[in-house]
Amino acid sequence: MAAGVDTPLTGFVIAIDGPSGSGKSSVSKQVARTLDLGFLDTGAMYRSATWWCLEQGVDLEDEAAVIAATRELPLTIGTDPDAPTVHVGGHDVSAAIRETRISEQVSKVARIIPVREILRQLQRRLVSEAGAALGGVVAEGRDITTVVVPDAPVRILLTASEEARLARRSRELHGAADPASVAATRTQIVERDLADSTVSQFTVAADGVTTLDTTDLDFEQSVAAVLQIVAAARP
Repeated sequence: MAAGVDTPLTGFVIAIDGPSGSGKSSVSKQVARTLDLGFLDTGAMYRSATWWCLEQGVDLEDEAAVIAATRELPLTIGTDPDAPTVHVGGHDVSAAIRETRISEQVSKVARIIPVREILRQLQRRLVSEAGAALGGVVAEGRDITTVVVPDAPVRILLTASEEARLARRSRELHGAADPASVAATRTQIVERDLADSTVSQFTVAADGVTTLDTTDLDFEQSVAAVLQIVAAARP
């Protein structure tokens, strides 16, 4: 996977960023379905790179080795919001990259600046390709509003309180939001965000990015709020 020059954006691009548990993935998928656009989960790319490195026996503490492996990452990612498939080297890793072992290791890969640059260029190319093929795309993930597609016509930062984010992810992973389940989820939410925040700004909106706090919104209300922002910006 060779790095290249930045690709001009094509189609109508909606970029959605935010901390873990803010709802950006589920909301982005539904917005894409509603507007009949493509969907791109850029966070899956970091998870895929982590999975690939582990499969190749790469020491995640060896930055040079991780960078080299990421350059050769044989990634294919789908843009259908109803079936956002992820394949690495021909293997369907859509489920594998969501496993706890990946969630707990992905920050080691994501905080390596050259890795971020390699994946940034790939993300931008995929966003443009999906926009050209489908008329537009909803792209979500770290840095999407500020680094990957800062020229997107719609850029939104989804936020929520730490309590709300922990409860949401706990219900997603464990089916409950009791104290034990929330405690088991904390590492994947709070500690990952702390690690990622050293190389990515996703807690405060940059200039031109609209902030949407979903703490007191349910899923349907969050989707409706995003669609309202899109409608105001769309030609």
